Amino acid sequence: MECPSKRHEGTVRRICKHLDEQLLGTHPGCICANGPEIEHPAMGRMRRPDAVVIPESALDEEGLAVDATQVLAVVEIVSPSNPNNDYGEKLTEYPAMGIPHYLIVDPRTGTIEVHSDPCRNRYSRKDPYIFGDSVPFGPWTVETSAFRRYRQS
Repeated sequence: MECPSKRHEGTVRRICKHLDEQLLGTHPGCICANGPEIEHPAMGRMRRPDAVVIPESALDEEGLAVDATQVLAVVEIVSPSNPNNDYGEKLTEYPAMGIPHYLIVDPRTGTIEVHSDPCRNRYSRKDPYIFGDSVPFGPWTVETSAFRRYRQS
């Protein structure tokens, strides 16, 4: 798997910044973090989303991964090398873990999908957007006007 590009990382940073500003009002004590793994022990699955909305205190707990029951939302930026992972496996695993909101940002196509209302191994709701939209994501909004697409080959 390729290392994430600068545009990938820039998009993650912008999303974390937008969400952190809003979390102060909607969920005090929560942050949008880039990096921690999440785990659902009953499923025996671990994942490392590009960004995750969690209580900041979860980062002070013992162990390697944040318990999925503490996760309010996950964000994935589609990589050019492995897009099926975000649209396939993760799209069934995150709702099975009970994660209420899943944002997929695809710099290959300039599109965004917001998934919500988990029910077993799927999300009941999917809302499509394009780069430039103000995207409702749970109780938050992600501004996407500064998102950049990957260079077309």
